[in-house]
Amino acid sequence: MARMQQGSRGPRGRGQRDEQSDLIEKLVAINRVAKVVKGGRRFGFSAIVVVGDGNGRVGYGLGKAREVPEAIRKATEQARKKQIRVSLREGRTLHHDIEGRYGAGRVVLRAAPPGTGVIAGGPMRAVFEALGVQDVVAKSIGTSNSHNMIKAAFSALENSTSPREVAAKRGKKVGDIVGRREGADKTKEAADA
Repeated sequence: MARMQQGSRGPRGRGQRDEQSDLIEKLVAINRVAKVVKGGRRFGFSAIVVVGDGNGRVGYGLGKAREVPEAIRKATEQARKKQIRVSLREGRTLHHDIEGRYGAGRVVLRAAPPGTGVIAGGPMRAVFEALGVQDVVAKSIGTSNSHNMIKAAFSALENSTSPREVAAKRGKKVGDIVGRREGADKTKEAADA
């Protein structure tokens, strides 16, 4: 009887697991925290995890618990719930340079030509690897706090827009927005003809 009940709920649950099993999970930091109580100190752990599908979706989560594995599990769950979609150029880099801020953290993210690789330090590298970016240059200005760097990087990524989105807002064609690439396409067509 119990198996039948599991089976009736199972397919929906399994479908979610299969979808989420191909996610890339990156543990960014684990921190030991202490709460001072009457008898002394109680130690706990906080963990930051970045989760992404390697194809333009990424999220981060913070989990706190008395044990490390439980903190990581909580952080991973939160990261899966809070994923955002970022449009990528050619599936490998950002469309334009972006600046993000959070608290004392300030980050500058720059699009890069093919073959550059991920030039980013610490927490931001985990974000780009989970996102699926292959070519980017990132610089952290200000704090080196993992929490603030990740939040600043996410604020920047949320502000990134693709030429298609800009064209839709302005009521124009993508070719009107990106004149340089359109010119390159015309020269290719002329060469082919």
